Amino acid sequence: MAGINYSTTMLVLLVAALIICSVSANFQRDVEVTWGDGRGQITNNGDLLTLALDKASGSGFQSKNEYLFGKIDMQIKLVAGNSAGTVTAYYLKSPGSTWDEIDFEFLGNLSGDPYTLHTNVFTQGKGDREQQFKLWFDPTSDFHTYSILWNSQRIIFSVDGTPIREFKNMESQGTLFPKNQPMRMYSSLWNAEDWATRGGLVKTDWSKAPFTASYRGFNVEACVLVNDQSSCPNGSEQGSSGSWLSQELDSTGQEQMRRVQNNYMIYNYCTDTNRFPQGLPRECLST
Repeated sequence: MAGINYSTTMLVLLVAALIICSVSANFQRDVEVTWGDGRGQITNNGDLLTLALDKASGSGFQSKNEYLFGKIDMQIKLVAGNSAGTVTAYYLKSPGSTWDEIDFEFLGNLSGDPYTLHTNVFTQGKGDREQQFKLWFDPTSDFHTYSILWNSQRIIFSVDGTPIREFKNMESQGTLFPKNQPMRMYSSLWNAEDWATRGGLVKTDWSKAPFTASYRGFNVEACVLVNDQSSCPNGSEQGSSGSWLSQELDSTGQEQMRRVQNNYMIYNYCTDTNRFPQGLPRECLST
């Protein structure tokens, strides 16, 4: 922190924002159900949120706040049984035609077959950075925590505290990185039977509807955008050691991520030479 001078006002705002956002959020207070004609419900005094999907429509919600860097945790219990054709999405996204986005998408499957966990990163409307995994547990039998850590240097995707993917800021090598556009947290449950399960070969069994996904434990530590101003001052990404503002994977985290990727990754855009015949993206060539 040496050599960095913050104004008293901005420092107070930052501390206040971190204190407020480090407390487990209340769905009634902190999100709004934005579509679904009643299929999204908040119960248990704001501690539980459910989304439902039937043949007529799915449903979704979004955070009331916008964030510019943060650590977002959500506990989700996915659609049980035959979930083929359904997609449960949990992501950060900015508005506009040149949006930024950080994605978790859970692609449903036939009973007994594992979900596909799909991750992606968009910057200025450009994505094509997919990595996909099979989970090492049944995500429908209980709640599990899915986390997005986003600061100016990296994005880390984690499942139950285990990192599964890291996307580093490599702007110096010509790779776009989302660091200028504030994003809201969104989640939705919707029908994607045309592509979600085995490329659309397996269709949704509507006799199993309504499909339901459940949410709890929404927790946010973030720079909140208020009146077009971030609660975090410029330079705050340098943060204190170990904070989310400066967090990076230590050797244990790197080893955990390698183990997950070696055993559970089923697709990595950085190894798909058929998709990129002119050469892999720059970030894939960096060590």
